[in-house]
Amino acid sequence: MADKQKNTLVQEQNPEINMLELASPNAININNNLEARIRNPLEGIPYEELMARVHDFAHEKNLTQHLPLLRKGALVAQNPEGAYDLAGPETLSAEEKEILRAEVDHKWRLPWRLYLTIATCSVGAAVQGWDQTGTNGANIFFPAIYGIGSDSTRDNILVGLVNAGPYIGSAFIGCWLSDPINNWVGRRGVIFFAAHFCIWPVIGSAFSHTWEQQLANRLLMGIGMGAKASTVPIYAAENSPAAIRGALVMSWQMWTAFGIFLGTAFNLAVWNAGENNWRLMLGAPFLPAVPLLALIYFCPESPRWYMKKGRYVDAWNAMLKLRSHPLQVARDIFYIHSQLEIEDALLRNSTYSKRLVELFTIPRVRRATVAAFTVMIAQQMCGINIIAFYSTTVFKESGSSEFQALLASFGFGLVNWLFAFPAFWTIDTFGRRSLLLFTFPQMTWTLLAAGLCTLLQQGTARTALVALFVYLFAAFYSPGEGPVPFAYSAEVFPLSHREVGMGFAVATCLFWAAVLGMTFPFLLKSAGTVGAFGCYAAFNFVALVLIFFLVPETKKKTLEELDYVFAVPSWKFARYQLTEALPWWVRYYVLRQKGARLRPLYAEGKNTGQRRGDSP
Repeated sequence: MADKQKNTLVQEQNPEINMLELASPNAININNNLEARIRNPLEGIPYEELMARVHDFAHEKNLTQHLPLLRKGALVAQNPEGAYDLAGPETLSAEEKEILRAEVDHKWRLPWRLYLTIATCSVGAAVQGWDQTGTNGANIFFPAIYGIGSDSTRDNILVGLVNAGPYIGSAFIGCWLSDPINNWVGRRGVIFFAAHFCIWPVIGSAFSHTWEQQLANRLLMGIGMGAKASTVPIYAAENSPAAIRGALVMSWQMWTAFGIFLGTAFNLAVWNAGENNWRLMLGAPFLPAVPLLALIYFCPESPRWYMKKGRYVDAWNAMLKLRSHPLQVARDIFYIHSQLEIEDALLRNSTYSKRLVELFTIPRVRRATVAAFTVMIAQQMCGINIIAFYSTTVFKESGSSEFQALLASFGFGLVNWLFAFPAFWTIDTFGRRSLLLFTFPQMTWTLLAAGLCTLLQQGTARTALVALFVYLFAAFYSPGEGPVPFAYSAEVFPLSHREVGMGFAVATCLFWAAVLGMTFPFLLKSAGTVGAFGCYAAFNFVALVLIFFLVPETKKKTLEELDYVFAVPSWKFARYQLTEALPWWVRYYVLRQKGARLRPLYAEGKNTGQRRGDSP
C-alpha cells in the first residue's frame, strides 16, 4: 500500500508520467509510445510474484473460491502460446486445452447468451435504421398537409428541421446522457431507457397534426436514438472475444441497414393505403423497439462495467454466461483487472466534466478522439444519409413518379443491407482502416456519376442510371464506411473514457446528420442533383486523405493493446504512412513489384500477439 501511495504522489506531481511506467522499468508510456511497441501488461512478471498478485486479487475481490482457476488463467493470459506446456498445479486438463484450441479453430463456437446479447443489439440497430427512413417516404406527403410544402425558404427550413429533429435531439441531449446513465444503471439500463424513447414519441409522431407537434416527437425520439447508439456498440464490444469483435460489433451497422431496408419496404407497402399512408410510415418504426425492451432483460450486464464498479463477483457471473469455460473467465477477468490497474491513473478523481475535457488533453485519449471523430464525420459527409433521408425526393426530382421513387428507394435499402454481409468477414481480415481506404475512392466516383446522370434527358434510362449508381454507391458503402465508424469508436477509448468518448463520437455523427438533413433541401434546390452529389463526392476525397493520416488499424488487437496503438504519436504514424506505407503500395500494386516488403510500424512485445480473450 505504501508503494501505491508513493506512486500516486509521484503521478499527481508529474501528470505526464503514466502509472504503467511506475510499475515496471521496461514499461511503455501509454501516452507517448515512441517505440510503437505493443505490450502484454503481465509480461516479465516472475512466477512467484504473479501468483502472489493472483492471491491478493482473489482475496480482495471475494473470488477465493476460484483461486486455482485464477492461477491457471493468469499464466495463460501472461503467455497464451505456452499455455499447453504448463506444469505442476497449474497443468491444464485435456478439456481446458481443447477449449483454448477451439477459440482459434472454431472462433464462432460461442455461448448462446452471447449470441442473444448480439441479437438484442442487432434489434436495437434495426430500430435505429427504421427510425431514419420513416420520413424518407413521408417527405413527399406531410409537408403539404402541414402547410409547409411550398418552395419558400421558410418551408424548406421547416421540412429540413422536421427531418433533422431526431439528430438534433441525439447530438445535443441523447448522446450526452449516455455517460451519466451508464454510470448509474449500466449498459442494459441505458438500452432499456432508450427503448422507451423509441416507442412512445414514434407513436406520437403518427398522430401529430402540426409540424410543431411532429418536431417535438422527433426531438424526443432522438434522445433514445443518441443514448442507444452511444451504448449498444460499447456493450457488444465489451462482451465479444477479440478475434471476432469487429464482426460482432459491426452487426450494429448491418442491422441498421436492415432497419433502413424494412423502412423502405414498409413505405412502399403502404403507399396505396390512403390519405394517412404517411402517418403509417412515421409510426411503424416503434414495432422493433418493443422486442428490444423485452430482450434486454435476459441479457447479462457487461462484465467490464461490473469491474469498473468494483463488483467482481457479479463480473465473474456475467462472464460465465459469455464464455464457454470457467478457465476463459478466470483468464479474462485477471487480464482485464491488470489493465484496469494501469488505467487507474486516468480513473482517479474522475468526474463527467473532467473526462470530457480529458478527451482532448490526455495524449492517448486525444488520438482516439481524433480518429473516432474522423471516421464518424466521414460517415455523414460521404453522402449516405442524403440517400437515406431524401432518396425518394431525389428520385422524384429526377423525373420518377411517386411509386417509382418509392420503389427505387426500396432498391437502395435492399442493396444497402445485402452488401453489409461481407463485412462480417472483411472487417476482421482486411481490417477497419483497409476497408475505408478501399471504399472511399469508390464512393467518390459512384456518387459523382449518379449526379451527372441527372443531366440526361428525362425518361426511363435516366431514372435507371441514377438508380444504378446510387446502388453502386450503397454497395461500396455498406461493407466499408458503413460498419467501421461505430465498431471503431466503440473499441478505441480506454474503459475510463469509453462512455463519454463514444458519446462524443456519436454526437459528432448525428450532429452532422442533422446539419445534412437541414441543408440538403437548399443544396438540392440551388445546385440541383448533380451539384449536390458532386459536393459530397468531394467530401469523400477529403475524408480519404484524413483517414490515411489519422486513423490507425485496430483489427485483431485486444482492447488493452489499443492503449499502445494510440500511444504512438500522431506525427510518427503519419510519417510512416507517407514515407513507407504509400511508397510500398505504389511499388506493390501499381508497379507490380511483388517482392516489395513493408516494415510494420508496431513491434510486438514479448508474449503478446493475438490473445484468445479480450480486455477492457
